Amino acid sequence: MPDVGFLEEMLRIPSLSGREETLARFLVDRMEQVGMMATLDDAGNVVGIGGDPEADRTILLLGHMDTVPGRIPVRREAGRLYGRGAVDAKGPLAAFILATARITGSIKGIRVMVIGAVEEEANGRGAHYLRRSLAPPDTVIIGEPSGWEGITLGYKGLLRMMYRWESPVAHGASDHQTPAEKAVEYWDVLRRKASHVNQGRIGQFDRITPSLRGLRTESDGIHAWAEMDIVLRLPLDMPPARVKEFLVARVPDETIAFPYAEPAYRASKHTAVVRAFLRSIRASSGRPRFKLKTGTSDMNVVGPVWNCPMIAYGPGDSDLDHTPNEHIEIAEFERSVNVLENALQLLAESRILAHVENHR
Repeated sequence: MPDVGFLEEMLRIPSLSGREETLARFLVDRMEQVGMMATLDDAGNVVGIGGDPEADRTILLLGHMDTVPGRIPVRREAGRLYGRGAVDAKGPLAAFILATARITGSIKGIRVMVIGAVEEEANGRGAHYLRRSLAPPDTVIIGEPSGWEGITLGYKGLLRMMYRWESPVAHGASDHQTPAEKAVEYWDVLRRKASHVNQGRIGQFDRITPSLRGLRTESDGIHAWAEMDIVLRLPLDMPPARVKEFLVARVPDETIAFPYAEPAYRASKHTAVVRAFLRSIRASSGRPRFKLKTGTSDMNVVGPVWNCPMIAYGPGDSDLDHTPNEHIEIAEFERSVNVLENALQLLAESRILAHVENHR
């Protein structure tokens, strides 16, 4: 199947978080057409098996099928392919499938499992299911945009926080503090606390960064209340439990809840998978570079539990994630497929060499 044509077909199938079934069945069909074994697991994840299915070493290519909302007309224009998910993260998932299809039946030594997970953009439900149900693979490659020359080693942690303050309604001319004022006051306190924690920390990856995502005020005529949605991005040395300790309610009418959290994760760069990608990128005349991301991915979910060699890789500029201008450079997408194919071949060869050395 034509490389970019396959991705374009994927982009034309809407797959918002929780509504990935149509795309999932399309991918099962396409994987089977190119010689891979494919099915859906109990969470709705697409699971494809390629490479050497009988090998005793498993490399997991973990991407995700879902996208954030926002319709972007799918089109090719000036060497670019536009569409929701082109970068985050149908582009990387398509590259995974294409590269695996190329090597299936022609290499020995590695079993390649390609998974398109559900609900990565919401709560990571697909990855949480895999974390519980799969034995730790030998190596994991997460499908997220890094640019075809980039190798991502880590992601910041995440803490989602819900704030609410309620009080009896007071006359507008009184000096009674309104719920909106109380919420803004709490937000200011939180920002000052974060600023204090960040003293002496230079890079964004090492800083705690709060973001106010929503502020709502309502009244039923008797009571009035304010609610805030807050997201905090966390560094490696600040797990969610530690951050929760200084985000306590200050007065009885304040309530704070934490609906979702994931710790930061950073993988080692001294692994076979990193070496394979360095060689593969250079073989395509690229200049490899390591990256640390200030967002989160399914690496945060599976990394601390599986604790195996891991990177994130995929075509696309992550600055275009979730934007109305989301697109991918077609040439970059095609280069990334070549890099992935070559890296998988190198990993298979390294496995065979290691096997020979162990039996001398």
